Amino acid sequence: MAKILLIANTDWYLFRFRLSLARFLRDQGMDVILISPPGPFVHELEAEGFRWQAWNVGRQSINPLGEVKTLWNLLHIVRQEKPDLIHLHTIKPVLYGSLVAILTRVPAVVRSITGRGYVFLGNDTRTLWLRPLVKSLYRFVLRSGSTLFENEADRQYFVSEKLVAFKNTHLIEGVGADTEYYQPLPEPQSADARPVVLMATRMLWDKGVGTLVDSARLLRQKMDVRIVLAGEPDPGNPASIDVKILNQWVDEGLVEWWGWQADMRAAFAACHVVTLPSFGEGIPTVLLEAAACGRPIVTTDVPGCRDVVQDGVNGLIVPPRDSQALAAALLTLLGNESLRSQMGRAGRQLIVERFSNQHVHKNTLTVYRQLLPKNSDFFIALCLPKET
Repeated sequence: MAKILLIANTDWYLFRFRLSLARFLRDQGMDVILISPPGPFVHELEAEGFRWQAWNVGRQSINPLGEVKTLWNLLHIVRQEKPDLIHLHTIKPVLYGSLVAILTRVPAVVRSITGRGYVFLGNDTRTLWLRPLVKSLYRFVLRSGSTLFENEADRQYFVSEKLVAFKNTHLIEGVGADTEYYQPLPEPQSADARPVVLMATRMLWDKGVGTLVDSARLLRQKMDVRIVLAGEPDPGNPASIDVKILNQWVDEGLVEWWGWQADMRAAFAACHVVTLPSFGEGIPTVLLEAAACGRPIVTTDVPGCRDVVQDGVNGLIVPPRDSQALAAALLTLLGNESLRSQMGRAGRQLIVERFSNQHVHKNTLTVYRQLLPKNSDFFIALCLPKET
């Protein structure tokens, strides 16, 4: 049986974004092993019947001795598993996993660049000295195998910076949305008639949470509206928002903070509009799921976000970091039920036609096939996929 390793820097990432792919690959007869640091979602992954291995990688750590230990730990795992293919996600797994693949001669390596992230979007002292180092490492490890990008802007950036050759890249637009699980939902009908704006994401500054809070201050001068934040801070990310600040916003009456949502369908069912005023994304999964549920979207004119939303068709696009423009766009949708309905239908159609997880899975398999030796058992198995 052919073996695939899916490697990420958190168990949450595997659970939230790659579980669907893991299921699909298993249905094709593959042995899928999930590798990440330990966390609260390991039980969920194992409950799905997948084998999980612990890789203790620190997302912010830069201590040389600690990083050597991290690299050695992954090297031991890969040597032990002897995979036919490894699929790497996020910066450290991409960098370290690629080095390990070279040392262990893994037959095929796929890397997913899921957005430029803090290293490329940040402008503090840490990112200014870290960015050149990360670029140099990318140039070394992206010389072979295949690198997947979620939007064309990110791919062109990596190519123009000479971090990867265009011939070694593929465009696969996000992880997709399950259009059977996420179905169109009616707008909420409750005793509280106030409209609800939902922002569901990690509580990070570069997701635009602060921009939305500033917009909330403007909105409440013109409309009685509920602004809901769904998601948790991410202590492993330097852009994480302190819990004290989130609670302060709640105490001011600017937002409601619902925390982690196990089933996003319930969150979408409770809102009228979904927003993500991010500074940059790969392809934001929450927007795919929101559109699949028939929710209109307000987002920013940045890579990833503008790939999901067609301005005036399934949502509205505003400049990043512009709280006034965001507030105005939200007011436009909140005051027009027929426009919300029209955009919701258009969004659902877009997801079905272009962004379903079925499209993503098939495109991912195509990349796998291109990397594998034509006479390998794994390649032959992939060329005869089972119906799911």
